[in-house]
Amino acid sequence: MYFYPMLKKVTLLICLIYATFLFAQAQDSLSIKNGIDNPSLLTTHHFGIFNSRLNTNFKLRPDNKKNLSLNYTSGNNFHPFVEGYFPKNPEIQEQFKNTIWYHRNFNFIDQETTPAEYMNIVIDAVIKEFRLTTNFPIAKQQELVINLRSYLITKGKHPFSIFTSDESIEWFHSNIAGGEDPFGRRYYGLNQVNFEYLDRNGNTLKLDNNDFFIGGIEFSHYYYPKLSINETRNIYVNFGSHLGINTSKFNSSLDFGISANAVKQIQLKNKYQLNVALGANVLHKNLIKFKDNAIDFGNNPYLGTFESNLEITKFTKAGNYHSFGINYQMQTPYNKKEEKDYYHLRGKWQEIKGGWHHGVRTLYNMLSTSSLVYTYGRKSYKLSLFIKQDFEVNNAPDFQTGINLKVPFLQ
Repeated sequence: MYFYPMLKKVTLLICLIYATFLFAQAQDSLSIKNGIDNPSLLTTHHFGIFNSRLNTNFKLRPDNKKNLSLNYTSGNNFHPFVEGYFPKNPEIQEQFKNTIWYHRNFNFIDQETTPAEYMNIVIDAVIKEFRLTTNFPIAKQQELVINLRSYLITKGKHPFSIFTSDESIEWFHSNIAGGEDPFGRRYYGLNQVNFEYLDRNGNTLKLDNNDFFIGGIEFSHYYYPKLSINETRNIYVNFGSHLGINTSKFNSSLDFGISANAVKQIQLKNKYQLNVALGANVLHKNLIKFKDNAIDFGNNPYLGTFESNLEITKFTKAGNYHSFGINYQMQTPYNKKEEKDYYHLRGKWQEIKGGWHHGVRTLYNMLSTSSLVYTYGRKSYKLSLFIKQDFEVNNAPDFQTGINLKVPFLQ
């Protein structure tokens, strides 16, 4: 149901990029700006924070100097309590396949009579992410990026979560769009932390207000090949290999991924520059597990991401620049999609008319988000601000904001 609207958006953006390639005139690039140097736009998804995931790299070449990047993100995640049953009996699975998910009525008694896997989840928190990233040029065409990520679970009270607090989001719903309390935040109470998850293997995760943990450390190697299209068409590509070590006690493991990205740079009149980009990556989660009782954060071993970006930049007479970008990201589901045909969900649907099922159901949906990014650059110093919205109403997160500062490092 969610895939086709996203496909339309992606197709429209690709057509726009293709038209730009055909009709725009390319000129020499201005050296102060290295392609699209976005902040970390990864979501504060309540499963995703426990694995590496991959940021898209839309730069044209390695940075000339070592850089240090500080990234802060705040996202509001909300899912009412919901239970999920996954019947093991092939006859029940076949019966459910022919019934729409909210009409699947069955009484799961015990594992002998009606064997089924079971999980439950409730998520209510504003998740803060802190990233510390260093970039090291290791050759003319290669770069090493080291990233440390950590997380803080909060109630999201003002003034520390002005835009991502429950009050701000529900004010928007009540006064602008969405309707009064469409998902039950007010019903359950604002500014609370309720973060509990029982996976299908019987492992329990519980986080409380002000809980802090280091999610992991990641190593990325990028190769920027020299191609004839670099000079003739101002098109640049890069390829990445990624190794992530997840250090939290909930999911001690190692991830591995690869990525490919392409950027088209177009010089316009009056010191304007246009960058358009496409990228894709795939990550193998938990390739190596360091603990046998690691929590199951989705039984799909691979996460694939498609990303597109359109950015316009204005260079000033002083040599600084202001850029505005639109980023669209689409990610594959956390759980295997075939289970969607036969799962059985239970929740407080009588009390909450919308969204009671999202805690389980969205784990089987393609996730898509759109971001608006502003960047001010001055030589090697860059400051970026962004807002991120989940237009598919997966609440993973509902709304997210972030700020990034990039400065020279060990020069």
